[in-house]
Amino acid sequence: MKKMLPWLVSLLLAITLIVIVGLYSWSTLFGDSSPKDPEKQAQESVKDVKAEPMSADEIIKVTSELNDIKTNIADTDYIVTLSLSFQLDSEAAKEEFDKVKDVKIKPIVNRALWVLEPGQLSGTQGKDQLCAELLNAINPVLTKGKLSKVEITNFIMMQI
Repeated sequence: MKKMLPWLVSLLLAITLIVIVGLYSWSTLFGDSSPKDPEKQAQESVKDVKAEPMSADEIIKVTSELNDIKTNIADTDYIVTLSLSFQLDSEAAKEEFDKVKDVKIKPIVNRALWVLEPGQLSGTQGKDQLCAELLNAINPVLTKGKLSKVEITNFIMMQI
């Protein structure tokens, strides 16, 4: 029995090592691969949307606007007034979006603004990140299509 003990310990260590390597490989290959950056999430969420040149009439048919949103931001000494343009991938998605934009979309926009500081909104990079975050937050709400583009059409930040 004493001569067999080192062989049993070695065998158990080898099996344990194989199991650990297998679990690590499994989690690496099949684990969650969603990016954490909002801009990359936005790109991932619209990767299946085909970019086809659209005429002005087609763009108008799939574009909805949300005008004059006024709210404070994280620094309550500042107020933001902005208007947004949302381009969807189909007319059915636009119809659904128009039905829920005051009830579901406007609160999402407000929540995204409430956490931002004035410095984050002062440059184009901050505004682009806001658009990416809105794209990520609004797409799960839609059932008939996808939001493909969010643009800021009007932006004013005032200090009280």
